[in-house]
Amino acid sequence: MRVRCVSVSSDENPSNSTADLQKIIDKRESSLTMKVQKDLSFLPRPLSVSDFSTSPTNCSKVRISFKGLPGAYSEDAALKAHPQCETIPCDEFEDTFKAVELWLADRAILPIENTLSGSIHRNYDLLLRHRLHIVGEIQLAVNFCLIALPGVRLEQLQRILSHPQALAQSNAFLNKLGVVRENVDDAAGAAQLVASNRMMDAGVIASARAAELYGFNVLAERIQDDYDNITRFLVLARDPIIPRTEKPFKTSVVFTLEEGPGVLFKALAVFALRDINLIKIESRPQRKQPLRVVDDSNTGTAKYFDYFFYIDFEASMAEPRAQYALGNLQEFATFLRVLGCYPMDMSV
Repeated sequence: MRVRCVSVSSDENPSNSTADLQKIIDKRESSLTMKVQKDLSFLPRPLSVSDFSTSPTNCSKVRISFKGLPGAYSEDAALKAHPQCETIPCDEFEDTFKAVELWLADRAILPIENTLSGSIHRNYDLLLRHRLHIVGEIQLAVNFCLIALPGVRLEQLQRILSHPQALAQSNAFLNKLGVVRENVDDAAGAAQLVASNRMMDAGVIASARAAELYGFNVLAERIQDDYDNITRFLVLARDPIIPRTEKPFKTSVVFTLEEGPGVLFKALAVFALRDINLIKIESRPQRKQPLRVVDDSNTGTAKYFDYFFYIDFEASMAEPRAQYALGNLQEFATFLRVLGCYPMDMSV
């Protein structure tokens, strides 16, 4: 789609008054907007009345699926998004998607990146594999606590259990303790294991809420090496929400491109030319077609990885500039999908 700029000068119809001239401009702008909206039929559209706002009117009935056991950091993020929600624990990240798809949950919460460990690539793949829409994001400041059963003192600990990332991000503190580290798939699961087996020589790195749920004492707080440890979570739903402009919105898309010089530059330029700020760019190899064989005049053939490009940009799909940018991108992208348009979380 190519959008032609329309300009009207006073010479176009000298007999018209200022009011008549404004009517001509309004009519042309209305026609242009209708054409753009028709061409951008691939954009997400609301599918139910319940999604006319970014937050359900009755939060007490919202069911949110998450990976892990009660007390997991993902559950903390769900409660930050909807304080009165009902949380639904799931064994795997993919199960959180299925819970929403099967109507067992209304929302799913998914960690997507961390300031220390970076992107969670597995979850980028799941966003593409499933048809849920991103309807919000939550930024959660991670507070790693060392917890133990009542009566256990710090000097009695001989081993510490937690998720591998929690252990790695608390390396300096654990080195001072001189304890054995044991990897567990889920920090809250480690707390449940220690509690159920009454392991008096073991501590757990988990959240303060996990300590409360499983009857632990908090021996130390904020034991992570870097205090600026923030995880960003995505809130997913079956239906998209209506984009708005009265507060900051973010849009997430994924697309593929043909191999060639400057194609990625060309794709990114559609945003720069419209003064749209790109917040994040992530690439993931295509699984069904991981390699692209290209003729090369010098060596015969060349093999390249074939990528999906994920982009987050700072604009609402209610803004014409965002619609024009994606319309322009659609002209040469071999695949384009809008993952969601949602309010930005400005808090931590």
